[in-house]
Amino acid sequence: MDSLTEAVLSGAPREELLRRSVPHTYTAAHLHAEDQTIFDGATDRDVRKTLRVGPVPMPELAVDEVLIAVMASSINYNTVWSATFEPLPTFTFLKRLGRQGGPAARHDLPWHVVGSDAAGVVVRVGAGVRRWQAGDHVVVSCVQVDDQEPATHADGMLGAEQRIWGFETNFGGLAHYAVVRASQLMPKPAHLTWEEAASTMLCAATSYRMLVSDRGARIKQGDIVLIWGATGGLGSYAVQLVRGGGGIAVGVVSSEEKAERLRALGCDLVINRADIGLDRDISDDPKATVEAGKRLGKIIRGRLGEDPHVVFDYIGKATFGLSVFVVRRGGTVVTCGSSTGYQHRFDNRYLWMNLKRIVGSHAANLQEQSECNRLFRLGHLVPALSTVYPLTEVADAARLVQTNGHIGKVGVLCLAPRPGLGVTDRALRDRIGEHRLNPLRAVQTTEPRGPVAAEAVR
Repeated sequence: MDSLTEAVLSGAPREELLRRSVPHTYTAAHLHAEDQTIFDGATDRDVRKTLRVGPVPMPELAVDEVLIAVMASSINYNTVWSATFEPLPTFTFLKRLGRQGGPAARHDLPWHVVGSDAAGVVVRVGAGVRRWQAGDHVVVSCVQVDDQEPATHADGMLGAEQRIWGFETNFGGLAHYAVVRASQLMPKPAHLTWEEAASTMLCAATSYRMLVSDRGARIKQGDIVLIWGATGGLGSYAVQLVRGGGGIAVGVVSSEEKAERLRALGCDLVINRADIGLDRDISDDPKATVEAGKRLGKIIRGRLGEDPHVVFDYIGKATFGLSVFVVRRGGTVVTCGSSTGYQHRFDNRYLWMNLKRIVGSHAANLQEQSECNRLFRLGHLVPALSTVYPLTEVADAARLVQTNGHIGKVGVLCLAPRPGLGVTDRALRDRIGEHRLNPLRAVQTTEPRGPVAAEAVR
């Protein structure tokens, strides 16, 4: 173990962190450019074949960047896309970024360190960083923006140079160290553990923009919101945001186990996909889509008396025709992804003749992320973490997400040697309660390996 890592794990003060040398290499989950054709002709693009864990060179910091000792991270579906090289190899993004020259050229490498969530400790800051210093406990936003681009100042997500860190950039969060821009950082909620804090920002902030922001559906008290994949990372935060805003959450799940977890989150109405005929793919069958939509609408009206005001859809091809059909007249379908396919088929008559809207949403700008993080810091949002893997088993963690065998968020311990560390406000944690903080948490079956951290890191 290098001396800087030792200092971080011992809870060393800022001066000691700055005294220790940054290592020349660090351990990271990464992909190799040479593997881009490995799945040619394959029916199963198993991420365990391409996600590697091992040493990579430490990059230099640009003036607006920060080096984070990553205590924990989590799996997002973009890591699955990265490791399967679909819909595009992410090395394409790195080459495009590298063509900008200057510090951007560092990203164009034959290896790609992935991961778009992290919680950890600042260990170095660039010469232009003002608001952060070594020793700060932070969570990392997944969004990198160019603050010299005019559109960024209207909405960070509108800038043409906006990128998702660890997906469209290198040096991501599934690693012992990560390079981020200072504008990606927010204070870590002091009552959360490292792994809990690392499971929040990408999914929760994306859901916040989709549902709460002026740029999304702008839900209000009493709104009925249908949430596809409600026990996934995005969906479990959507349920909480709907409930916290006085709305009525309707969740769709694929098993009774997931239904039980969803009820623990406080979902008002839980529907099994099989009950509406979604135990098979009907996305290319317009008649079956309408029939399933009628069954879904009947269940919702039978329990709640009305059709949904908003449909929250990141599933894509398999559900989008249903979403457009079932949302009420004048209602909104808000989408941020398409995990089952990007080519959506729907009957446009149900859209235009009933004055419905489709709103596209992507990640969240820094203000939206900050507002979302504030809800975690107050205890009004809680982590959707269900299980935790060590970094050495990150490929298995990503495979779990790839095959939809997970609930909520799958955490990954990086430098943190075991779950449960990182809490610095025990009183708030006790007031909120362990059960409320971990409503989706399964019994820990994967015991991360590593040295025991000092009391100061806890």
